[in-house]
Amino acid sequence: MTSKILVVEDEPFQLITAVHVVEDAGFEALEAHDADEALRLLESVPDIKVLWTDIDMPGSMDGLRLAAVVRNRWASIGILVVSGMKRPEDDQLPERSVFYPKPYDIQSVLDTLIRLAT
Repeated sequence: MTSKILVVEDEPFQLITAVHVVEDAGFEALEAHDADEALRLLESVPDIKVLWTDIDMPGSMDGLRLAAVVRNRWASIGILVVSGMKRPEDDQLPERSVFYPKPYDIQSVLDTLIRLAT
């Protein structure tokens, strides 16, 4: 069974890039354009292994709040947070999450996804 990675990104080009990274690594990519859509997927799709979320996006919450909700409700899910606008302090990130600033090194992100998904 292929591990599922949920990518949450509101910028179309960034979303396409992230999905390609996930799929090229042999994972199944699920797409959400905001936190609300991401939560609906998390509630309805079993066995999501990693949340990959941007910080800045429209909707009821940003990516940091989404990451905190995921950590509280789905403790086993790995969390990868990215942003080209903000650099969160360590205490703003949920436990066992990883942050990459945009533009990120694709190989580094890929290595992290593999580690988080297994």
